[in-house]
Amino acid sequence: MKLFGLVALTMTAFAFNSILTRLALSPGETGPSSFAAVRLMSGAGMLALLVTLRGQEWPKIAKHAFWSAGMLTLYAIAFSYAYITLPTGAGALILFGSVQVIAFSITLIRGQKIGVLSWLGASLAFAGLCYLLWPDEASEIDLFGSTLMVLSALGWTLYTMAGARSTDPLGATTLAFVLAAPVAVIAWIMMPDSISTSGALLAMLSGAVTSGMGYALWYKVLPLLSMPTAAVAQLTVPVIAALGGAVLLGEVLSLRFVSATGLVLFGVGLTIYGQARNRHRG
Repeated sequence: MKLFGLVALTMTAFAFNSILTRLALSPGETGPSSFAAVRLMSGAGMLALLVTLRGQEWPKIAKHAFWSAGMLTLYAIAFSYAYITLPTGAGALILFGSVQVIAFSITLIRGQKIGVLSWLGASLAFAGLCYLLWPDEASEIDLFGSTLMVLSALGWTLYTMAGARSTDPLGATTLAFVLAAPVAVIAWIMMPDSISTSGALLAMLSGAVTSGMGYALWYKVLPLLSMPTAAVAQLTVPVIAALGGAVLLGEVLSLRFVSATGLVLFGVGLTIYGQARNRHRG
């Protein structure tokens, strides 16, 4: 139950990243490049403070830290640009649906087994994703924004996999943010855009709390989860994000989205059950 609570708290933090990004970018006064830069700088500052306060030596910078930072930067910048064109719920569902597909693919490439129930659950969850995103006259999803979100999912999945090997969750997350922040600032200089006071505050909240502290918590629970379970569990994020978007942003929850959500949640539950049964048998 403690692990379940930590995962639920982490997924809520992820969902609020989507909501805060939409709140900041939707008025048009804050650009995606500036939001990503302030977000990563704020996360780096908060995490550096936490590492300092814990009274231990700073973690040493190894090669894998640069890899984690690069993947975090890819995720954050592509994520911000994608949300210019995508609604909160759909954007989050594309992101974490793609994470599921990428994570399962890498798991298979590594030669690791995925049980029948997990495959069935993942397929149902992915069917829910396809049902939501299948274009029709009433609902069109921007292709460029969707492509950026898939690219963001690739960065996030590889960043997550790096965290699964971490023995110091807070230290590893701190190094990733500290190394990624200057790159994001350079990207802001190369692709300049404006940022409002409210946009800056939202970016700081996203960076310091729901990203920095949320990702450190994610790195803490990852070693306790299988990669398929970690990937599929994140499909609950779009549900939380969509509900938050409806309450805070006035976005409409269609019957189509509710139906897709039902498939996703059932698939998530089935996958988690299948992975737990496999571990028990092992």
